[in-house]
Amino acid sequence: MADDSLDKAFAALADPVRRAIVARLSRGPATLSELAEPFDITLQAVSKHITVLEAAGLVWRTRDAQRRPVHLDAAALERLTSWIDRYRLEAEARYRQLDALLAAPQRMKEKES
Repeated sequence: MADDSLDKAFAALADPVRRAIVARLSRGPATLSELAEPFDITLQAVSKHITVLEAAGLVWRTRDAQRRPVHLDAAALERLTSWIDRYRLEAEARYRQLDALLAAPQRMKEKES
């Protein structure tokens, strides 16, 4: 994933309202009105949040007669997860190495006794 798209996606997800919208969309598409229900903000404000999520490539809108449902791009979330997992796995490997290094003196003591 390019740095620019990562930056946009993480910046979009930095806002708690947008994270809640993404969480809601993980259960299926929803209209702007449906997405606005749990919040004490205007439809216009929710629309702006959707625009930010769209610009980050995390959601898209379709037209279904009068409805314009918003859809979550699961592949975009998967790319973010993969990016995070790469660094998590590297960190875990370093911790395992540290654990082995710290356990070595204890194993030496056990062999001596």
